[in-house]
Amino acid sequence: MIRDNIEKVQKNIKQSCRTAGRAETEVTLIAVSKTKPVPMLMDAYECGCRHFGENKVQELVAKYEVMPKDIHWHMIGHLQRNKVKYIIDKVSLIHSVDSMRLAEEISREASKRGIEVSVLIEVNAAEEESKYGVSVQETLPLIQEIASLPGIHIKGLMTIAPYVENSEENRPYFKIMQQLAVDISRKNIDNVSMNILSMGMTGDYMTAVEEGATCVRVGTGIFGERQYDV
Repeated sequence: MIRDNIEKVQKNIKQSCRTAGRAETEVTLIAVSKTKPVPMLMDAYECGCRHFGENKVQELVAKYEVMPKDIHWHMIGHLQRNKVKYIIDKVSLIHSVDSMRLAEEISREASKRGIEVSVLIEVNAAEEESKYGVSVQETLPLIQEIASLPGIHIKGLMTIAPYVENSEENRPYFKIMQQLAVDISRKNIDNVSMNILSMGMTGDYMTAVEEGATCVRVGTGIFGERQYDV
């Protein structure tokens, strides 16, 4: 099942890239493995997946310890400051930086260990009250503030679009994110690049790719419905 699902997702990404006139190598598929057991992750790994996304620190750490070491781990869930120390040396990318205080904690832990940490700024493009992330208007000021911190590098933006039945409803938010990334890139801020645009999930990743996503986060589309009792 997982192999078929991955092949289907990859085929869809390829098709969306073709529609947008993009190279499929521009898009990284992140297998969102939250709540899924290690054997299922290993199935995906054996199908070629090397990028896995987790929402919870405890789960990421547990899987990191037992999974192959060539995996790139992505922290995609809300990150509490007191949990930063547990994942700082295990993740390739933190997608969910949404405050100066969190950035300062990441910088502090990175400096303590002599490492450099790549992050994305989480933007609440749809301004949903239930979602984390800064507003579109707050994004540039926050980036300008974070850019001077040691040990932390801003690599782009992330958004979680609303849950919708029709992915076309999210196209405007993906367009906003793409334009925001372009606008910030033009500022040429030291220690800031806009190379990564993390947007699009199982229900809307094809639309996101058409609008410039470089990372799509697919969970249900690869592993099936989530199990919250594990």
